Amino acid sequence: MSTRLRARDLGIIACETCELVMRTSDTGHAHEDELVAACPRCGEPVRHRKPNATARAWAFLIAASVLYVPANMLVIMKTVQFPSKRADTIWSGVVFLWSHGTWDLAVLVFTASIIVPMLKIIALALLLVTSGQNSRWRPRARTKIYRALETIGHWSMLDVFVVALLTAVVQLGRFASVAPGPAILPFMGVVVLTMLASASFDPRAIWDRDPDGVHG
Repeated sequence: MSTRLRARDLGIIACETCELVMRTSDTGHAHEDELVAACPRCGEPVRHRKPNATARAWAFLIAASVLYVPANMLVIMKTVQFPSKRADTIWSGVVFLWSHGTWDLAVLVFTASIIVPMLKIIALALLLVTSGQNSRWRPRARTKIYRALETIGHWSMLDVFVVALLTAVVQLGRFASVAPGPAILPFMGVVVLTMLASASFDPRAIWDRDPDGVHG
């Protein structure tokens, strides 16, 4: 059985602010939230692990999960195009776009505004549960999941950008106008809270649970 050494075991640490990699005299004996050094480049405090990372990530994730329901159930956009009026949730907006032939935009909105936030919540919960239970299940795969979350998470704000753009552009008095609905705030809350949960989670904890390199 091969032993996989961590950077922490070798006295190597990285600054979370400027990402400078440096050596320290500590080889992993300090507590996770104990100050190890100050970054020589940017001066920020450097620690082996983020303090209270799991608790903060769970708090943000639970709050995001609660807001996910009203974000999808409430009206996100109100449109007036004389003589008709519409009030759409995210899902009804996707159906409307699809039925009018703009299937590419419908798929984009569905993926970015419904699927991506839901997958982020599920994936973050998976990472937190497995790390909290000292799991040795596929640490490389879990690290790739975390990296994917960081890459695609920002696209969840697509609906907010669309509504904001239409609200600013389509204002023709009684004939045509667009206004945001009550779902905008909880939807923004879901996006921001999942981003905070992802930022709070410390991916290095995945490898803390697999020091022997088993199932890697």
